[in-house]
Amino acid sequence: MPITKLDIQQFLQTTQNQIILDVRSPGEFEHAHIPGAISIPLFTNEERKIVGTAYKQESRERAIKIGLDYFGLKTVKIIEEVEKIISEKKSTSKEIGVHCWRGGMRSAAIAWLLDLYGFKVYILNGGYKAYRNWIIKQFYKPFDIRIIGGYTGSNKTGIINELKNLKEKTIDLEGLASHKGSAFGNLDQHPQPSQEMFENLLGGELDKHLANKNSSIIWIEDESQRIGNINIPNPFYETMRQHPVLFLVIPFEERLNHILNDYGKYHKEKIVNAIIRIKKKLGGLETKNAVNFILEDDLKSCFSLLLSYYDRLYLKSTYKREDADIKIKQLEFNSVNANTNTQKILQHVYNR
Repeated sequence: MPITKLDIQQFLQTTQNQIILDVRSPGEFEHAHIPGAISIPLFTNEERKIVGTAYKQESRERAIKIGLDYFGLKTVKIIEEVEKIISEKKSTSKEIGVHCWRGGMRSAAIAWLLDLYGFKVYILNGGYKAYRNWIIKQFYKPFDIRIIGGYTGSNKTGIINELKNLKEKTIDLEGLASHKGSAFGNLDQHPQPSQEMFENLLGGELDKHLANKNSSIIWIEDESQRIGNINIPNPFYETMRQHPVLFLVIPFEERLNHILNDYGKYHKEKIVNAIIRIKKKLGGLETKNAVNFILEDDLKSCFSLLLSYYDRLYLKSTYKREDADIKIKQLEFNSVNANTNTQKILQHVYNR
């Protein structure tokens, strides 16, 4: 079967239900990759460095010889690894996608090997670099967005999840960033993806929603541009700022109880450290009071103080957007119940 080179859009469509092998070095893959791709490195990080140095300082031919020397020792192992992946995924397909950084020597070598072994191989023309260029273009496309806003503790994420369960188009920015978007957003200590990997995840979600013609609206939780150590790409963030915000107005006590349920389970030390991180903005006296409440096991008073701080911060940020009085629609609710509130939001937007 001939090896087929495909442009990025064709490659993603053709391999949508197939295995994609990323044959770049482990370091390149770990930094960022096509979501769902599997790492089968042709070279280790050190081997890649040696081949690259030979290419720059000696010649292309010398680099190829060194690369082939490494490759020759790994052919059987690579085949066995691919067979193991296929077995684990219970795949019956003999079609497989392959890419490296620019669609050059590394992907060509692996493709030749897999083709020789009987696979139908698709190579990504231009490699991961072409994919990155495609991802960046996604952020400039027009989208019909509805923003779920509201003060901290309004269970906005719960509503996004409920909308997803109802087959609405949703993007969970905090989920993609592995962070809840505040000083308390990473108490679980989940590592955040790299900026590049976050962009890959977000761009893929946007493309998926564009392809789905069932509805034009994409639901997103209101966020500042920075989520932990991650930044929402500028062009997409500007698009977000130009679309309507449905601002949930929920009683303070209801939100406070929701926050207590969410964060009350964490160890005192983690909460104190999170408070210290916002000391400059919170102020010395309020920081001291909040920490003392934690030490006295008075979580409710502590979170009440912090919730008031975040309310002021969120209100200031929300009304910075252009035409805020037009683009922000307040919706009043009695509780943080995601199911009930989601139904009311859908009634408001679709006039059901």
